[in-house]
Amino acid sequence: MPHEVKFAVVCSSNMNRSMEAHSFLQKKGFNISSYGTGEKIKIPGKSEKEPNQYPFGTSYDEIYQDLKTKDKGLYTKNGMLHIMERNRRIKRGPEKFQETKNKYEVILTVEEKVYDQVLADFNEKGNQVEEPVHVINMNVVDNPEDATIGAFLLCDLASLLSISDDLDNDIDEIIQEFESKSQREILHSVLFY
Repeated sequence: MPHEVKFAVVCSSNMNRSMEAHSFLQKKGFNISSYGTGEKIKIPGKSEKEPNQYPFGTSYDEIYQDLKTKDKGLYTKNGMLHIMERNRRIKRGPEKFQETKNKYEVILTVEEKVYDQVLADFNEKGNQVEEPVHVINMNVVDNPEDATIGAFLLCDLASLLSISDDLDNDIDEIIQEFESKSQREILHSVLFY
């Protein structure tokens, strides 16, 4: 009988792609957490050259209030206030992956750079308890529409992974099936806590 798989989904800022997937998978009943790997939380500003930046530890409420104060019209139009409203219903604020002590069976990343940062974090911490974790990357473009599509696809993948009786043995076949069905390239590594 399959057991409940503990998932994490990770993007750069724990703002759009990981939170859209967190929201969707949580509504579908998955045991899911989300994180970012970046140095700072970065979200669109008045121009591409001027993103809004916040340190990890800043709450979604604080970011919402800051954006509302800066330019309510702009941040309503570009969807950032809506994203903050969704995010603050899920958790207090963005969390940095490198700071978590939580352990997962599957870590889903949405960008190759983020995947590499997760792998680097495991390499830095070293194998301490020899518990396996599958790190899987599927690239998702960082905009609201693609984040929604990515969340649906990650949910499909999580469903396939969750029904396995022997994830460690079945995962390669599951990933091949998913790649074929979704027409998305998947990266996969097995690491150890």
